[in-house]
Amino acid sequence: MSSTSKILVTGARGMVGSALVRRLSAGGYGQVLTPTRDELDLLDQRAVYAYMAEHRPDYVFIAAARVGGIQANNLYRADFIAQNLIIETNLIEGAHRAGVQRLMFLGSSCIYPRDCPQPIKEDYLLTGPLEPTNEPYAIAKIAGIKLCEAYNAQHGRQYVSVMPTNLYGPNDNYDLANSHVLPALLRKAHDAKLRGDSSYTVWGSGRPMREFLYVDDLADACVHLMQTGYDGPLVNIGTGEDVTIRELAQTVMDVVGFTGDIVFDASKPDGTPRKLLDVSRLKSLGWSAKTRLKDGIRLAYEAAPFYAAPKLQ
Repeated sequence: MSSTSKILVTGARGMVGSALVRRLSAGGYGQVLTPTRDELDLLDQRAVYAYMAEHRPDYVFIAAARVGGIQANNLYRADFIAQNLIIETNLIEGAHRAGVQRLMFLGSSCIYPRDCPQPIKEDYLLTGPLEPTNEPYAIAKIAGIKLCEAYNAQHGRQYVSVMPTNLYGPNDNYDLANSHVLPALLRKAHDAKLRGDSSYTVWGSGRPMREFLYVDDLADACVHLMQTGYDGPLVNIGTGEDVTIRELAQTVMDVVGFTGDIVFDASKPDGTPRKLLDVSRLKSLGWSAKTRLKDGIRLAYEAAPFYAAPKLQ
Protein backbone atom coordinates (compact mmCIF):
# COMPACT_ATOMS: atom_id res chain seq x y z
CA MET A 1 0.00 0.00 0.00
CA SER A 2 1.10 3.55 -0.70
CA SER A 3 -0.11 7.16 -0.68
CA THR A 4 -1.66 6.60 -4.12
CA SER A 5 -3.57 3.41 -3.24
CA LYS A 6 -7.34 3.17 -3.39
CA ILE A 7 -8.54 1.13 -0.41
CA LEU A 8 -12.09 -0.09 0.26
CA VAL A 9 -13.08 -0.71 3.88
CA THR A 10 -16.50 -2.32 4.25
CA GLY A 11 -18.25 -1.96 7.57
CA ALA A 12 -16.38 1.30 8.12
CA ARG A 13 -18.90 2.56 10.71
CA GLY A 14 -18.47 -0.52 12.88
CA MET A 15 -15.89 -1.11 15.56
CA VAL A 16 -13.39 -2.96 13.34
CA GLY A 17 -13.98 -0.96 10.19
CA SER A 18 -13.63 2.40 11.93
CA ALA A 19 -10.37 1.25 13.54
CA LEU A 20 -9.05 0.27 10.11
CA VAL A 21 -10.01 3.69 8.75
CA ARG A 22 -8.21 5.40 11.65
CA ARG A 23 -5.07 3.36 11.04
CA LEU A 24 -5.08 3.83 7.27
CA SER A 25 -5.70 7.56 7.56
CA ALA A 26 -2.95 7.96 10.16
CA GLY A 27 -0.54 6.08 7.89
CA GLY A 28 -1.29 8.22 4.86
CA TYR A 29 -2.37 5.23 2.80
CA GLY A 30 -4.05 6.92 -0.12
CA GLN A 31 -7.79 7.18 -0.74
CA VAL A 32 -9.93 5.22 1.70
CA LEU A 33 -13.41 4.33 0.44
CA THR A 34 -15.99 3.97 3.22
CA PRO A 35 -19.47 3.57 1.70
CA THR A 36 -22.36 3.70 4.14
CA ARG A 37 -25.19 1.16 4.13
CA ASP A 38 -27.35 3.70 2.31
CA GLU A 39 -24.67 4.13 -0.34
CA LEU A 40 -23.96 0.41 -0.77
CA ASP A 41 -26.19 -2.45 0.35
CA LEU A 42 -23.79 -5.38 0.74
CA LEU A 43 -26.71 -7.82 0.52
CA ASP A 44 -27.45 -6.55 -3.01
CA GLN A 45 -25.27 -8.49 -5.45
CA ARG A 46 -25.81 -6.14 -8.40
CA ALA A 47 -25.02 -3.09 -6.29
CA VAL A 48 -21.79 -4.62 -4.95
CA TYR A 49 -20.60 -5.71 -8.41
CA ALA A 50 -21.38 -2.26 -9.83
CA TYR A 51 -19.57 -0.48 -7.00
CA MET A 52 -16.46 -2.61 -7.45
CA ALA A 53 -16.49 -2.08 -11.22
CA GLU A 54 -16.87 1.69 -10.84
CA HIS A 55 -14.26 2.27 -8.12
CA ARG A 56 -11.80 -0.60 -8.79
CA PRO A 57 -9.98 -0.46 -5.44
CA ASP A 58 -6.41 -1.70 -5.15
CA TYR A 59 -7.07 -3.23 -1.72
CA VAL A 60 -10.21 -4.46 0.03
CA PHE A 61 -10.75 -5.05 3.75
CA ILE A 62 -13.91 -7.04 4.53
CA ALA A 63 -14.86 -5.87 8.01
CA ALA A 64 -18.61 -5.90 7.38
CA ALA A 65 -20.61 -8.70 9.02
CA ARG A 66 -23.73 -9.48 11.02
CA VAL A 67 -22.33 -9.89 14.53
CA GLY A 68 -23.56 -10.36 18.10
CA GLY A 69 -23.04 -12.15 21.40
CA ILE A 70 -24.13 -15.59 22.58
CA GLN A 71 -27.81 -14.67 22.91
CA ALA A 72 -28.07 -13.02 19.49
CA ASN A 73 -26.17 -15.83 17.76
CA ASN A 74 -28.46 -18.40 19.33
CA LEU A 75 -31.73 -16.56 18.64
CA TYR A 76 -31.10 -15.35 15.08
CA ARG A 77 -29.36 -18.40 13.66
CA ALA A 78 -30.78 -18.07 10.14
CA ASP A 79 -29.89 -14.37 9.91
CA PHE A 80 -26.33 -14.96 11.06
CA ILE A 81 -25.53 -17.65 8.52
CA ALA A 82 -27.50 -16.31 5.56
CA GLN A 83 -26.56 -12.65 5.75
CA ASN A 84 -22.87 -13.31 6.35
CA LEU A 85 -22.69 -15.79 3.47
CA ILE A 86 -24.33 -13.26 1.14
CA ILE A 87 -22.11 -10.35 2.23
CA GLU A 88 -18.81 -12.20 1.87
CA THR A 89 -19.74 -13.90 -1.39
CA ASN A 90 -20.86 -10.62 -2.96
CA LEU A 91 -17.68 -8.84 -1.89
CA ILE A 92 -15.16 -11.53 -2.78
CA GLU A 93 -16.69 -12.32 -6.19
CA GLY A 94 -17.22 -8.61 -6.84
CA ALA A 95 -13.58 -7.86 -6.03
CA HIS A 96 -12.43 -10.65 -8.32
CA ARG A 97 -14.60 -9.42 -11.19
CA ALA A 98 -13.15 -5.93 -10.75
CA GLY A 99 -9.59 -7.28 -10.90
CA VAL A 100 -8.75 -6.67 -7.23
CA GLN A 101 -5.59 -8.63 -6.44
CA ARG A 102 -5.24 -7.94 -2.69
CA LEU A 103 -8.11 -8.55 -0.25
CA MET A 104 -8.30 -9.28 3.47
CA PHE A 105 -11.21 -11.19 4.98
CA LEU A 106 -11.72 -10.72 8.72
CA GLY A 107 -13.14 -13.78 10.39
CA SER A 108 -13.56 -14.70 14.05
CA SER A 109 -11.92 -17.08 16.49
CA CYS A 110 -15.29 -18.83 16.90
CA ILE A 111 -14.48 -20.74 13.70
CA TYR A 112 -12.42 -23.21 15.70
CA PRO A 113 -13.77 -26.42 17.27
CA ARG A 114 -15.37 -26.02 20.69
CA ASP A 115 -12.99 -28.38 22.46
CA CYS A 116 -9.78 -28.09 20.46
CA PRO A 117 -6.39 -27.94 22.25
CA GLN A 118 -5.24 -24.63 23.73
CA PRO A 119 -3.76 -22.33 22.61
CA ILE A 120 -5.54 -22.65 19.26
CA LYS A 121 -3.33 -23.04 16.22
CA GLU A 122 -4.56 -22.14 12.74
CA ASP A 123 -4.17 -25.81 11.76
CA TYR A 124 -6.98 -26.80 14.16
CA LEU A 125 -9.62 -25.45 11.78
CA LEU A 126 -12.22 -28.13 10.86
CA THR A 127 -10.79 -30.74 13.24
CA GLY A 128 -13.87 -31.06 15.48
CA PRO A 129 -17.44 -29.92 16.25
CA LEU A 130 -18.17 -26.21 16.67
CA GLU A 131 -19.70 -24.47 19.68
CA PRO A 132 -23.48 -25.02 19.15
CA THR A 133 -24.55 -21.51 20.22
CA ASN A 134 -22.67 -19.76 17.39
CA GLU A 135 -22.36 -22.57 14.83
CA PRO A 136 -24.25 -20.76 12.02
CA TYR A 137 -22.05 -17.67 12.29
CA ALA A 138 -18.90 -19.79 12.50
CA ILE A 139 -19.85 -21.80 9.41
CA ALA A 140 -20.38 -18.58 7.46
CA LYS A 141 -16.94 -17.34 8.49
CA ILE A 142 -15.33 -20.68 7.59
CA ALA A 143 -16.97 -20.39 4.17
CA GLY A 144 -15.36 -16.97 3.75
CA ILE A 145 -11.93 -18.40 4.50
CA LYS A 146 -12.48 -21.19 1.99
CA LEU A 147 -13.74 -18.71 -0.61
CA CYS A 148 -10.49 -16.77 -0.31
CA GLU A 149 -8.43 -19.96 -0.59
CA ALA A 150 -10.42 -21.05 -3.64
CA TYR A 151 -10.00 -17.74 -5.49
CA ASN A 152 -6.28 -17.83 -4.74
CA ALA A 153 -5.96 -21.39 -6.08
CA GLN A 154 -8.14 -20.98 -9.16
CA HIS A 155 -7.49 -17.35 -10.10
CA GLY A 156 -4.10 -16.52 -8.58
CA ARG A 157 -5.47 -13.87 -6.26
CA GLN A 158 -3.88 -12.81 -2.97
CA TYR A 159 -6.91 -12.96 -0.71
CA VAL A 160 -5.82 -13.34 2.93
CA SER A 161 -7.91 -14.35 5.94
CA VAL A 162 -7.22 -13.22 9.50
CA MET A 163 -8.88 -14.54 12.66
CA PRO A 164 -9.18 -11.95 15.44
CA THR A 165 -9.80 -12.96 19.01
CA ASN A 166 -12.49 -11.20 21.09
CA LEU A 167 -12.35 -7.50 20.26
CA TYR A 168 -13.31 -4.35 22.14
CA GLY A 169 -12.84 -0.62 21.79
CA PRO A 170 -14.41 2.54 20.33
CA ASN A 171 -17.70 2.05 18.43
CA ASP A 172 -18.44 -1.22 20.18
CA ASN A 173 -22.03 -2.42 20.60
CA TYR A 174 -23.35 -1.78 24.12
CA ASP A 175 -26.89 -3.07 23.62
CA LEU A 176 -27.30 -5.61 26.41
CA ALA A 177 -29.63 -7.72 24.25
CA ASN A 178 -26.96 -8.59 21.68
CA SER A 179 -23.54 -7.30 22.75
CA HIS A 180 -20.39 -9.28 23.46
CA VAL A 181 -19.18 -9.97 26.96
CA LEU A 182 -16.76 -7.09 27.57
CA PRO A 183 -18.98 -4.21 26.38
CA ALA A 184 -21.91 -5.82 28.21
CA LEU A 185 -19.91 -5.87 31.45
CA LEU A 186 -18.86 -2.25 30.96
CA ARG A 187 -22.45 -1.17 30.48
CA LYS A 188 -23.72 -3.23 33.42
CA ALA A 189 -21.03 -1.95 35.79
CA HIS A 190 -21.56 1.64 34.68
CA ASP A 191 -25.35 1.44 35.12
CA ALA A 192 -24.97 -0.29 38.50
CA LYS A 193 -22.64 2.48 39.66
CA LEU A 194 -25.08 5.20 38.59
CA ARG A 195 -27.99 3.48 40.35
CA GLY A 196 -25.96 2.86 43.48
CA ASP A 197 -26.55 -0.90 43.28
CA SER A 198 -24.84 -3.24 45.71
CA SER A 199 -23.96 -5.74 42.95
CA TYR A 200 -24.07 -6.42 39.24
CA THR A 201 -24.88 -9.66 37.49
CA VAL A 202 -22.57 -11.54 35.11
CA TRP A 203 -23.82 -14.31 32.85
CA GLY A 204 -22.52 -17.82 33.48
CA SER A 205 -20.20 -19.24 36.10
CA GLY A 206 -17.31 -16.82 35.63
CA ARG A 207 -14.94 -19.73 34.96
CA PRO A 208 -14.57 -19.62 31.14
CA MET A 209 -11.37 -18.05 29.91
CA ARG A 210 -11.23 -15.48 27.14
CA GLU A 211 -8.61 -13.47 25.30
CA PHE A 212 -9.28 -9.82 24.44
CA LEU A 213 -7.63 -7.55 21.87
CA TYR A 214 -8.01 -3.79 21.63
CA VAL A 215 -9.48 -3.05 18.22
CA ASP A 216 -6.84 -0.49 17.22
CA ASP A 217 -4.22 -3.19 17.74
CA LEU A 218 -6.18 -5.42 15.35
CA ALA A 219 -6.23 -2.65 12.74
CA ASP A 220 -2.49 -2.18 13.10
CA ALA A 221 -1.91 -5.92 12.62
CA CYS A 222 -4.11 -6.00 9.50
CA VAL A 223 -2.33 -3.05 7.93
CA HIS A 224 1.04 -4.60 8.82
CA LEU A 225 0.15 -7.86 7.04
CA MET A 226 -1.19 -6.08 3.97
CA GLN A 227 1.71 -3.63 3.83
CA THR A 228 4.34 -6.36 4.07
CA GLY A 229 2.68 -8.32 1.26
CA TYR A 230 1.69 -11.38 3.26
CA ASP A 231 -0.21 -13.87 1.09
CA GLY A 232 0.01 -17.11 3.07
CA PRO A 233 -2.56 -19.15 5.01
CA LEU A 234 -4.93 -17.72 7.61
CA VAL A 235 -3.43 -15.86 10.56
CA ASN A 236 -4.65 -15.63 14.15
CA ILE A 237 -4.61 -12.12 15.59
CA GLY A 238 -4.62 -11.83 19.37
CA THR A 239 -2.52 -11.17 22.43
CA GLY A 240 -1.64 -14.76 23.33
CA GLU A 241 -2.91 -14.15 26.89
CA ASP A 242 -6.32 -14.83 28.47
CA VAL A 243 -8.27 -14.16 31.68
CA THR A 244 -11.29 -15.72 33.35
CA ILE A 245 -14.63 -13.94 33.02
CA ARG A 246 -14.47 -13.40 36.78
CA GLU A 247 -11.11 -11.62 36.42
CA LEU A 248 -12.47 -9.61 33.51
CA ALA A 249 -15.53 -8.55 35.50
CA GLN A 250 -13.30 -7.38 38.35
CA THR A 251 -11.05 -5.39 36.00
CA VAL A 252 -14.11 -3.73 34.48
CA MET A 253 -15.30 -2.80 37.98
CA ASP A 254 -11.92 -1.26 38.77
CA VAL A 255 -11.98 0.84 35.58
CA VAL A 256 -15.58 1.99 36.02
CA GLY A 257 -15.18 2.62 39.72
CA PHE A 258 -18.00 0.34 40.82
CA THR A 259 -17.35 -1.00 44.33
CA GLY A 260 -20.18 -3.50 44.72
CA ASP A 261 -20.18 -7.28 44.39
CA ILE A 262 -20.30 -9.58 41.38
CA VAL A 263 -23.20 -12.04 41.14
CA PHE A 264 -22.87 -14.90 38.64
CA ASP A 265 -26.03 -16.19 36.98
CA ALA A 266 -25.19 -19.86 36.42
CA SER A 267 -28.50 -20.41 34.62
CA LYS A 268 -27.07 -18.58 31.62
CA PRO A 269 -24.73 -20.35 29.14
CA ASP A 270 -20.95 -20.13 29.46
CA GLY A 271 -20.21 -20.90 25.83
CA THR A 272 -16.81 -22.33 24.96
CA PRO A 273 -14.79 -23.17 28.13
CA ARG A 274 -11.59 -21.59 26.83
CA LYS A 275 -10.57 -19.76 23.68
CA LEU A 276 -6.95 -18.65 23.51
CA LEU A 277 -5.28 -18.14 20.15
CA ASP A 278 -1.78 -19.28 19.29
CA VAL A 279 -0.24 -16.13 17.80
CA SER A 280 3.19 -17.54 16.98
CA ARG A 281 2.56 -17.21 13.22
CA LEU A 282 1.69 -13.54 13.63
CA LYS A 283 4.75 -12.90 15.81
CA SER A 284 6.96 -14.59 13.23
CA LEU A 285 5.62 -12.04 10.73
CA GLY A 286 6.86 -9.18 12.92
CA TRP A 287 3.82 -8.07 14.89
CA SER A 288 2.72 -8.27 18.54
CA ALA A 289 -0.12 -6.61 20.47
CA LYS A 290 0.76 -3.40 22.31
CA THR A 291 -2.26 -2.41 24.43
CA ARG A 292 -2.57 -3.94 27.91
CA LEU A 293 -6.06 -5.16 28.85
CA LYS A 294 -6.78 -2.69 31.66
CA ASP A 295 -5.48 0.22 29.58
CA GLY A 296 -7.60 -0.84 26.64
CA ILE A 297 -10.72 -1.22 28.78
CA ARG A 298 -10.18 2.31 30.10
CA LEU A 299 -9.87 3.64 26.54
CA ALA A 300 -13.00 1.76 25.51
CA TYR A 301 -14.95 3.04 28.52
CA GLU A 302 -13.96 6.64 27.89
CA ALA A 303 -15.07 6.26 24.25
CA ALA A 304 -18.42 4.67 25.17
CA PRO A 305 -21.52 6.72 24.31
CA PHE A 306 -22.80 6.56 27.89
CA TYR A 307 -19.52 7.68 29.50
CA ALA A 308 -19.42 11.08 31.16
CA ALA A 309 -16.04 12.48 32.09
CA PRO A 310 -15.66 13.32 35.79
CA LYS A 311 -16.34 16.98 36.46
CA LEU A 312 -13.42 19.09 37.62
CA GLN A 313 -13.71 20.28 41.23
